[in-house]
Amino acid sequence: MLSVRNGVTIAIDRELCFGFGDCVDSAPGLFDLDDESKSVVIDPEAHDLDDLLVAAQDCPVDAIIVIDAESGEQRYP
Repeated sequence: MLSVRNGVTIAIDRELCFGFGDCVDSAPGLFDLDDESKSVVIDPEAHDLDDLLVAAQDCPVDAIIVIDAESGEQRYP
């Protein structure tokens, strides 16, 4: 699942996601858990880039991948 936000692409590796919800706690409104208890991006504009990166870092299994949309370089992890 990909979402583009202010120059970055947010990808969630649903195979890695265990639904711990740390991303939801860190950035409510940006992330939520779906019916399968997997993380999904609800509103990529709900938080700024710093909050997004903190939420990605808070994921214990690194299921949130942040990629620079212009260069294609992975910003996290």
